[in-house]
Amino acid sequence: MLNELLHNISGKNVLVIGAGLSGREAAVFLAAKGAKVVLADNKQASELEGLPVVENAGVDLCLGQMPEDVSGFALAVISPGVPLAIPVVAALDTARVPLIGELELAYHYSRSPFLAITGTNGKTTTTTLLGYILQQAGRPCYVGGNIGAALVDGVEQLASDAAVVAELSSFQLETAVDFHAHIAAFLNLTPDHLYRHETMENYGNIKTKIFAHQDKDDFAVLNYDDAMVRSYAPRLSGTVVYFSRKSELECGMFLKGDKIVWRFGGIEQEVIAAADILIKGPHNLENALAASAMAALYGVELSVIAEALKSFPGVEHRQEPVGEFNGVIYINDSKGTNPDSTLYALAACERPTVLILGGFSKGSDFHDLLPLIKEKVKHIVLLGETADVIAATLDEAGFTAYEHAGYDFTKCVKLAIAAAEPGDEVLLSPACASWDMFKCFEERGEEFKRLVKELA
Repeated sequence: MLNELLHNISGKNVLVIGAGLSGREAAVFLAAKGAKVVLADNKQASELEGLPVVENAGVDLCLGQMPEDVSGFALAVISPGVPLAIPVVAALDTARVPLIGELELAYHYSRSPFLAITGTNGKTTTTTLLGYILQQAGRPCYVGGNIGAALVDGVEQLASDAAVVAELSSFQLETAVDFHAHIAAFLNLTPDHLYRHETMENYGNIKTKIFAHQDKDDFAVLNYDDAMVRSYAPRLSGTVVYFSRKSELECGMFLKGDKIVWRFGGIEQEVIAAADILIKGPHNLENALAASAMAALYGVELSVIAEALKSFPGVEHRQEPVGEFNGVIYINDSKGTNPDSTLYALAACERPTVLILGGFSKGSDFHDLLPLIKEKVKHIVLLGETADVIAATLDEAGFTAYEHAGYDFTKCVKLAIAAAEPGDEVLLSPACASWDMFKCFEERGEEFKRLVKELA
């Protein structure tokens, strides 16, 4: 029913909720299909970007409020950043207007199979690495989704022998209806976004929608080392394949001694020595295992996978070296938006560390950071909405080497520079989202890099 509606959308009224990147791209895409599109956002035009492109595409704008009467719409598309618990969504449900996300829209117009990745941490690195492996193998693909490029922006131009490599957040999967991934990976599950999903059970169930509509000819790639992720295996219809950093597997991609091994179809093959992978750290080894398993299942030669792992440099804003100034190394890990992600970054630190923590609250608990903070961190600069919460956690543990920067990011970086000595490392890994001070973690990371190069 949804497929028929989408492929006969010309002339029909469509409401797009949320004028961020995903919403704007969906609105322009549907307008090009002949739909009569209204793009709505509670923000005013002065607070939004990219509106001229949308208006030039023939899209009507409804800004500062949501439409009161939604009964005339045949379809609604909601942006992932907009929570479902808002009045207009309830009104759409009452009016029986189908509600989907941009992911679902892209899926219905794609001729190419989806290779999709979800999880709390590591999605961006794994997605980017998988796309890199496919490119090195000469396999056409489009990389997008939560990684920053809208899926509708590229999927329709792909041939049927290409692949859509998609990073999918829980926000995107929340509105999935018919979405089907040929190969889907679930990397890990730790507390995150509970201000929206409320419970870990609900959060995990939403993540498993990445495996919906799979059958035995599809593959569900799971992290064997994550007990919660592994527990979902019995309920999945696709062929389950594991990856593991800690255990030898009967079938899957795993670490055996100091080598990565692929065991599949009764055949075991060595892929690469773990030390030869360019991106470092235990978490990146897991990301490499997951991406390699997906690539192997997609038919990429193991020798090509190995060469790609030797040369893949990592992703921007994820433990990204900014430079060394006056004997101090600066690392941009702005994508560390939850405590578990920051734990990974701290584990990789090899010098006394000045740590920048804080930002938008996602209801996280920061106590798990304390052991590594005591072991590796000499000083902390706190900022943003969560500063007082983190300070209280540090006080409980008797860690007093911290100071507040308020909501002044320039002051924050200056304080971190002043606290660092030759031989130290300054790490921006806030363990929080950026939305209290920036529009996204990318903007926060770019500002950090600019300030470091200007001030350090």
